[in-house]
Amino acid sequence: MIIFTEMMSRMERYEELVNSFSRLGKRVSDLSRIRTLLEAVGNPQNELRFVHLAGTNGKGSCAQMLADALAHEGFKTGLFTSPYIFEFNDRIRINGKNIRNEQLNELADEIQLRLCGRNLTHSGFSQFEITQAMAMLYFKRQKCDIVVLEAGLGGLLDSTNAIASPLVSVITSISFDHTAILGETIEEIACQKAGIIKCGAQAVMSAENPKAAVDIVRKRAAECGCELTVCNMNDVKAEQSSVFGNEFEYKGQHFHTAMGGIHQIINALTVIECAKALRKVGFDISHESLSFGLEAQVAGRLQVLSKEPLIIVDGGHNPQGIEALAKTLDGIKGKKTAIIGMLSDKDSFSAARLIAHSAERFVTVDGFYERASKREELRDILISHGAAAEASGLSAEQTVREEILKLCGDEGLVICGSLFLAAKFADGRIVKEALCEREKLCLKR
Repeated sequence: MIIFTEMMSRMERYEELVNSFSRLGKRVSDLSRIRTLLEAVGNPQNELRFVHLAGTNGKGSCAQMLADALAHEGFKTGLFTSPYIFEFNDRIRINGKNIRNEQLNELADEIQLRLCGRNLTHSGFSQFEITQAMAMLYFKRQKCDIVVLEAGLGGLLDSTNAIASPLVSVITSISFDHTAILGETIEEIACQKAGIIKCGAQAVMSAENPKAAVDIVRKRAAECGCELTVCNMNDVKAEQSSVFGNEFEYKGQHFHTAMGGIHQIINALTVIECAKALRKVGFDISHESLSFGLEAQVAGRLQVLSKEPLIIVDGGHNPQGIEALAKTLDGIKGKKTAIIGMLSDKDSFSAARLIAHSAERFVTVDGFYERASKREELRDILISHGAAAEASGLSAEQTVREEILKLCGDEGLVICGSLFLAAKFADGRIVKEALCEREKLCLKR
């Protein structure tokens, strides 16, 4: 009991509030629960303007690029994303700056008070919904000009969909993930994602989506009377694409992305077209600001931590994300070792099939998150797809350190399979320490 009390005393008040609710809350069939919560805190979302993003992959990158472009143009821009990489505060930002702990604590105190006043403390809210309520209050009180709002899960029944019609609804790449909740077909998943499209909003959809998904989104946009722009890679002239970034021309203009991989060109087009849509409603984004936004680097998204030796961390965790990583790795010369860990509720079989031949050697890890797949099980799945794989007997952190020390010549290392695994290394500290140790060993030799 003494130990528990000491732990609680070290916990911030906002953490106590969030942790007093379950991770997902009870499954919902409508948006009444989040609307009850938002009404209890004064419906702050009704005084904000939004760009709302949903999709299986790409929405985090698109959200960051767009938010950076808007902020560079001079608009006070809120950004709400999930999950966080380094700390909880990552999820709520204005002009690139995280909300501070004391601000979160003040918001948590107020929300707790309002919930108690309305007898709502046991209403089954999810941690995500409580966090969203804090974000909406914060953005309102900080008088944000616009908020870039990333859906958490799905779209139609996602709590972020409790907002009124956004300025622009953005649908990024759609593929299979969270099928137990969103549906087992592309059509079912697309219906959920397309649910964020509302009357009065413009809509933008990423390029290279399955036709079945595009048809669903087109139908939804038509029902809402929305102008829909579906991006097209045929309008792109790719000049250079690698793990180090992309150079391309789109409709006569030149652009560059700091994040590598062809999939980041797809994300960039989405942001470019969203910027065009925003210009129609008074948010004029210059080419200079748009170019600045496309230079964003989202932690854990094909992030290069070292060029020599090449060390990459990527949090892609569903088949489409793993496939994008595999394509990028296939374009990299030299031998590659992949340290991979996945969550038990992800499609490890499809992931293994897609990436099995993109590295010469795989080392599986677990223990980085409570729902991580057993390293032996992941190893066996990779071997069944023809990969050379072994299960590490060390922690993920120690495995990465040891593998960095082994690198020689043009060998590269990739850490992949889960955002939770990527989060352990995205700040670069562990990799930097291991590289310093490697350099000392090389000098001794």
